[in-house]
Amino acid sequence: MVDVSRRSFSVLFAALALTAASLVPQAAAQPGPVADPLPAPAPSGTGVKLQEIARLPQSSTTPAAGDSRLKQYNRVNYLGEIPDGSGRFFVPDMNGKMYTLNRDGSGQRTYLDVRATIGGNFHNHQGLGSGFGFVAFHPQFASNGKFYTAHTEAKDALKNRKPDLPSPSNAVVHGVITEWTATNPKAATFAGTRRELLRIGFAMYLHGFQEIGFGPADGLLYLAVGDGGIGYRSDVPQDVKVPQGKILRIDPAGTNSGNKKYGIPPSNPFLGKPGALAELYAIGMRDPYRFSWDSGGTHKMFLGHIGEKVVESVYEVKPGANLGWGQREGHLTYRRNDPKCQLYPLPADDAKFGYTYPVAGFDHNRPNGGCGDSGNALIGGFVYRGTAIPQLQGKYVYGEGVKGLLYYADEKDMRAGAPIAKTFELAVYDSAGRRTTMKTLAGKSRVDLRLGTDAAGELYVLAKANGKIWKVTGTVQTLEACDSGSDVVSDVTAARDWKPVTASRWRFPGNEVVLSKAGAARPGPRRPNEYAVVTKGPVFGNVTVDAQVRLDTPVSQKDRDVVIVFGHQSDTRFYYVHLSSDNKIYAHNGIFLVDNADRLRIDDQWNGSVGAPPAVTDMKWHRVRVTHCADTGVIAVYVDGSSQPLMTATNTVLKSGRAGFGSFDNIGRVADLRISGKGQR
Repeated sequence: MVDVSRRSFSVLFAALALTAASLVPQAAAQPGPVADPLPAPAPSGTGVKLQEIARLPQSSTTPAAGDSRLKQYNRVNYLGEIPDGSGRFFVPDMNGKMYTLNRDGSGQRTYLDVRATIGGNFHNHQGLGSGFGFVAFHPQFASNGKFYTAHTEAKDALKNRKPDLPSPSNAVVHGVITEWTATNPKAATFAGTRRELLRIGFAMYLHGFQEIGFGPADGLLYLAVGDGGIGYRSDVPQDVKVPQGKILRIDPAGTNSGNKKYGIPPSNPFLGKPGALAELYAIGMRDPYRFSWDSGGTHKMFLGHIGEKVVESVYEVKPGANLGWGQREGHLTYRRNDPKCQLYPLPADDAKFGYTYPVAGFDHNRPNGGCGDSGNALIGGFVYRGTAIPQLQGKYVYGEGVKGLLYYADEKDMRAGAPIAKTFELAVYDSAGRRTTMKTLAGKSRVDLRLGTDAAGELYVLAKANGKIWKVTGTVQTLEACDSGSDVVSDVTAARDWKPVTASRWRFPGNEVVLSKAGAARPGPRRPNEYAVVTKGPVFGNVTVDAQVRLDTPVSQKDRDVVIVFGHQSDTRFYYVHLSSDNKIYAHNGIFLVDNADRLRIDDQWNGSVGAPPAVTDMKWHRVRVTHCADTGVIAVYVDGSSQPLMTATNTVLKSGRAGFGSFDNIGRVADLRISGKGQR
């Protein structure tokens, strides 16, 4: 018998236990948040010209709203054309009135005062979507005089009126769909009858009824119904027994619904499914704000959906689609109680859920990494099929409402199940062809941009900030070629070819120029701490700067940058392009002007919290091209051979100057520098 001591047995047992443990599968580490869900919209090289056609009357909530976001000039929400051949436009104001006007903006009048007709239960002073939300004219309005509205009610309605579909017992507002029948469809103001079709209760003052509209192929009425503001913490959007967080489809002429006031189309995708509402067309939504059908192509239905945390999305909506909200936001995983409001990768078994994912969209940062209002809202638009603007043909034009930004994605790339289509930003020009912004045109930082279209498919832009309507009348090529000239400066690797701020910080080994020691802040305006300009050759007006650049500062360090200087006239007057690994700070990754004052950011991509995608994130060489048309002021920055600029700007302060290279407080190098353009001697 072998004598095994207690100590040796313990050692043997521990070894066996360790071996056994190594054979047990370990739980997979939870994936971390997705840092950059979608690339920033790229400069399109195209701008749209806007012609002001009207300003509608000022209005206010009743009583006065406590939320500053409701205190705009008015709350005009859409523009459409009445389908009767008259050429009359209609515009609903969420504060209560529907206006009509002629194509040129003349002939404005109040067609219907919904607030006055509904009376004291009309609610419009709490919640961004409250009030007279939308109007949809029946395709045969010219003969039957029918149109439909969505509005919000509270007060006595909460006690005296019962919702027609399942609603929260503690609802704070009701959303109501009303059918109006005009006695004379040609009349300038409404006279006739009304009947209530449908009433739904909502748990909060937001995300109620949004757009309503008739399908072009089936003549049925589609209703975009928000989640009542509670989808971020509940299963409501996924619950097929309730209408909130869904798109409904009904037949206003039918009577086979539960309340006998409308019909259930026999082709509805959830009809006959156990426990499901027969009205459902698609599910899984937070704030399905705007939808439209492409009048050309394959006639897809597109929905602009406002996100909760990070992603704003456009979806192609098919019958029975589940957009995933409550479990998904956009194309990523949503976690209800994430303290930083971040999104996560999809699980490996995601396909089994059958969710529909976006075909276009954009992302944004949360304020200070928290969960407050991000100040972003995707405003769904239209696939352009008009004839006046060939450059936009086949493009889905949409926007960001708060800041008033205009975007497009190519419809041919917007396919369910395919990679998300690239989004491009449209610059804005006034009717005289001068570069501007919607903030400037609206006269306020909160634009509250909305979009509309006429019967011919031409586009219109509205702003609640000043109640104005603009027609999109044409396009401007923002990156058109300028006279490049024939002067070229190259082979600039010797010390004699450069003038540094501090010569001792630079090395000139022969095939590149090296900033080997980081600069230090200097007196005067805030500007790059250390740079050198090329003194060889002429001063340039129109100029193209081509170079290979590299950041030598380790990637572990924050605030890494190199800069390309151009238009340099003195140490306190020049432009520079900041190429950084960060795009979330005002001073990083943008185009700047130093004009005897602290550097001013001038690029189109900065939206107040995020700019163009980071230009340099590693320690490798990157090819950079900067073009500047001095006469027009158009500046474009291209990285790594892309034909699409990473950054753009328009500024005419500096008409000429020299080019160079540097950094704020990092080290790096430049090679293959070539400056070409129109030299000034």
